[in-house]
Parts: sequence; structure tokens; C-alpha cells
Amino acid sequence: MERGKDPAASGQPPASPSLSRYESQKRRDWNTFGQYLNNQRPPVPLSQCNGTHVLDFLRYLDQFGKTKVHLQGCMFYGQPEPPAPCSCPLRQAWGSLDALIGRLRAAYEENGGSPETNPFASGAIRVYLREVKECQAKARGIPYKKKKHTPKKPNQDDDQSSSSSMIRFS
Repeated sequence: MERGKDPAASGQPPASPSLSRYESQKRRDWNTFGQYLNNQRPPVPLSQCNGTHVLDFLRYLDQFGKTKVHLQGCMFYGQPEPPAPCSCPLRQAWGSLDALIGRLRAAYEENGGSPETNPFASGAIRVYLREVKECQAKARGIPYKKKKHTPKKPNQDDDQSSSSSMIRFS
């Protein structure tokens, strides 16, 4: 479409409104996954895609990772900030994989897939992500602990002043 021309006058449909960063990334991820399936020998139709294909895709993406993951034999294993370089591999960070799966899971259903057959929602994917998270945490010496939601204990000052000024709905 040429600049400054009215799309309706040219007979072309108006350009789609600009997408959010999340929507753009989701579309890009979906297209990348589709291309990955098409490049398999033989090509895998989306209707036949399963959790194994998704796991293979996640492992394939590791080669483009930027996160150093120390191997157990490395002298820097378990150190969050190693003092020198080493030959351990670069991998996709757990958080990146987790976000990617979330976007692909949504894209699958937005593109006509059934939630019941969504390969991105399979138990095998959840197990894989948990294993990657734990492995990377150990390799970097950073514990990922599940957040426990405990009720906040009010301060003593709050107890004395809030009892008379608290508004209650009944």
C-alpha cells in the first residue's frame, strides 16, 4: 500500500491494527513452530503434532540459547557468577521456554485447536519444563523455591489503630 493513499479507495482491505508485543511474539512463535514442523522429514501436519514434536522443538531451540548452563563436572557448577569462562553449553533459559510454551499453547487454541488435544498443554511438557528449571537452578546455584502464600501478620501498631477505623461491609 502506498503512503498517503486511502486503503478503501484503492480497493485493498485496511491494514490490521498494530499488535501488542505479546501478540506479535505469539504470532512469530507460532509461525516458527509451523516452519519447524514443515521442515521435518517427512513434514508433520499440525493435526498430527503431539507432545513429542513439541519436546523436540524445545531441544532444537537450545542451540540458539544464550544462558550458560554448567555441567556437573564443571568446576563452576553451582556458582551463580563464575570467575572465568568455561566450555559448558549455552541453552535456552527456563523462563524463556516457559513463556514460549504459554504463547504457543494460546496460539494453538486461537488457530482452531481443541484444548483437549493441545500438545503444548501435555503433562510431558510440564515435566520437561520442571526438569529444565531444576537443572538450571542447580547448575547456577540458585534455588527456585515455590512461593508459599501465608496470610500477612498485622503489625501491633496496625492492630491498635485499625480496629476503630476499619470499615466493615455487612
